[in-house]
Order: sequence, then C-alpha cells, then structure tokens
Amino acid sequence: MKIRKNKKLSSSQIIMLGFLGVIAVGTIFLMLPWSKAGAGGAPFLDALFTATSAVCVTGLVTNDTATYWSAFGHAVILCLIQIGGLGVITIAVFITRLSGRKIGLMQRSTMQEAIAMPQMGGIVRMTGFILKMVAMIELLGAIAFLPVMIPEFGVGKGIWYAVFHSISSFCNAGFDLMGVKEQYSSLTSYTGNVLVNVVVMLLIVVGGIGFLTWDDIKRNGIHLRRYRMQSKVVLSVTCVLLLFPAVYFYFSEFGSPVWEGMSTGEKVLAALFQSVTTRTAGYNTVDLTKLTESGQMIMVILMLIGGSPGSTAGGMKVTTFAVLYATAIAVFKRRPNAHIFGRRIPNDTAHYAATVLILYLSLFLAGGIFIGSMEHIPIIQALFEAASAIGTVGITLGITPELCAASKVVLIILMFLGRVGGMTIVYAALARKHSYVSEFPQEKIMVG
Repeated sequence: MKIRKNKKLSSSQIIMLGFLGVIAVGTIFLMLPWSKAGAGGAPFLDALFTATSAVCVTGLVTNDTATYWSAFGHAVILCLIQIGGLGVITIAVFITRLSGRKIGLMQRSTMQEAIAMPQMGGIVRMTGFILKMVAMIELLGAIAFLPVMIPEFGVGKGIWYAVFHSISSFCNAGFDLMGVKEQYSSLTSYTGNVLVNVVVMLLIVVGGIGFLTWDDIKRNGIHLRRYRMQSKVVLSVTCVLLLFPAVYFYFSEFGSPVWEGMSTGEKVLAALFQSVTTRTAGYNTVDLTKLTESGQMIMVILMLIGGSPGSTAGGMKVTTFAVLYATAIAVFKRRPNAHIFGRRIPNDTAHYAATVLILYLSLFLAGGIFIGSMEHIPIIQALFEAASAIGTVGITLGITPELCAASKVVLIILMFLGRVGGMTIVYAALARKHSYVSEFPQEKIMVG
C-alpha cells in the first residue's frame, strides 16, 4: 500500500500558520508568572487576547498594559508587536539569511505574498531594504521622543518608554505605557504636546504607506511621475483620507461646546491626530466617548478602509477603496474598465476588490451584531469595537475590558482575520486550484 506524501503547504497556509504559531508562543510567555505584575500568571483568555492584539498590531486590550503586565511582559508584547508589524515571513527570511542558508523558490513566493510584491524578482533585496528602513525609522522615532520621556520618567525609564512607543507607533499597534498616569488613558495627557503628536503621526503614516511606496520614494524622490501606479494611489488616497476627516473633526466635532476647554492649537492637533490614528494606529489623545455618533461612524469607515498593502497597517486597504471607487466611476461613464492615473485596471482586480469589501463588511457586521446582542449595548459601540478589531486599529470606546468571554473571542477572531487577511484565510482553506473547463449557461439579471 502506497503512502501519499503530504503536499507542500501553500503560501497562504504558511502565512496563516506563521501568525498562529507566534500568537501561541506569545500566549504561553504572557501566561508565565513573571509576565504579570503582582502574584500569579495571567488567565489564558487575557494572555491570548493580548498576544493576538500585539501580533496583529491592533492595540485592543482587556487589561491596562502599563499596570497589568510586568517589565518582562512589556518586553514580550514589544517583541510580538515588532514581529507582527514586520510580518512573520519577513522575520523568518531575515533569520534564514543570517544563518547563511539559501532562500528557495517557495520561500520567495511566500515572501512575495506576505509583503504584497507585484513580482518575485528582487524579493530578497526588498527584504533587506525593509529591515534597514524599519530599524532607522524606529531609532529616529525613539530619539525624537527622548526630550519628552526622559524629563518626565527619568533616564532609564524614559529611554525604554521612547523605544516602546516608537516601535508601537511605527507598527501601527497602539499599545502604550501611559497607564501609569491613568489606566487606559492612551495619549490623552499629550493632547497639546506638539512634539509627541507630530512624531506619533509621522511614524503611523510612514508605517502605513507600505514598503513598495518606500522603495519608490527612495528610487525616484520627488519625481512622482516615475512612481508605480500603486504608490501614486497610496499617497493620493492617504492624503485625502487624512485631510478631509481632519477638517470634519475640527469644525464639526471639536467645534462643539463639549470641547470648549481646549485651545485652538489643541483642537487642530486633536483633529489631525484622530484622523491619522483612526487609519489603524490605535492611539487617542481625546476621550472618544465624547464624540457624536456621526463622528464615531466616520471613524468606523476609516478603520475599515485602513492603510496600504504590504505595510504595518490593516483594514481593507486604500488601494481596495481606490479600485472600487474607480470601478464605480467607470460604470457611471459606461466604460468597460476602470482607469487610475492613466492606467487600466484589470476586471479581475475589480472583482477581487469587491470580494474583499463584501468579506470585510460581512465579518464586521456579524461581529458587531453578535457583540451588541451579547452585551446589550448600543449598536454603534459594538460596531465600533468590531471595526477596530478587523481593521487592526485598536481604538476603543472603553468597553473591551468589560466584554464577556464570547465577545472577546469574537474580537480575537476579527483581529486575526484583519491582520492575516480574510482572503489569505480563504485561500489557505481552499488551497487546491480547481480548473473548470465547462461553464454554466449565461443569463442576465437586473441589478441596481
């Protein structure tokens, strides 16, 4: 009797299992007695939730990061954030290169999918470029934080806080250690601090625009015409999604009497910061529960859109949003194909974008409705948490620590799907490629 050899795992399966493996290891480490401040180790669900949130660079927490976890626990969380931000596969390729082993075709294919490269050529060079850029940016971010952190927390603690928040900001994780001032306070104590606001916003944006865009900026500088179409889309849509929400927040939200205690400068910084962080970072400099439901709903939309492919950000991605918008314009104008920056978008790309939209909306609505029914809370609050989880954002209306076990499990699933990618999970589950020779008869159906 012949025994069939196990088929090689697909790239999607490797990526999914890689993230699951890191989450499992992180959970075990966080359950150790010395990971938690005080006596005893963390419960399994809390450790799993925190590990998933860190690896998926989300920032949602069931316990205040600063006061619940020990210094060792903070170090574990930071390592998980770094691995999750760069991508498990990127780290694995880096270790492989250090060991002197050759990187085979399978590893290159997996790496291509993990960082959303359009082609396999130059993948190893790109990996080295990514790692160098990440190290440089995070170092510069940490140095920029020092003038604030050292005077406030002392030399040793100040340096550690600067490094922690630099990595967390760049990886769009949103974990913070400011609970030493007030639990779950995030960056609300720095509402008017220009340096902290600007540095955090820059780190978030740079981390969220994607590695391919970095490469274009390095190669072509200010010559925007030479950029890839994807980089042009990323930069233009990012600017739009940062500017217009900021204007809305400033005039509509922070212009209300609720915020009359803030100065004009603080309102400007707060409007810009909330517009940036909503795109997947997870920090907040104001109490989000004071925002109107309209403002919270705009945040939900921004969280679902997310950042760029091949970046530390989550969400559906700005490119998906751009393709869907361009496709709608093409339909309005009765064009056979969508066009962006003088380039035709293939129909299969539009189909893929529509599928991603449906998948994210389905998961988002299902998760929000489930949490709302389980917790008996207003639906906007439940949808806000669900969007924050699947968009791997991490901002919250303060209800996450109070959720029941079932709701926390739902958020864990949404965070994982949001970071790995819903389509990656689908492809991992349906790894075999089916070839269909015959087709069903065609019949038109009226839509719209």
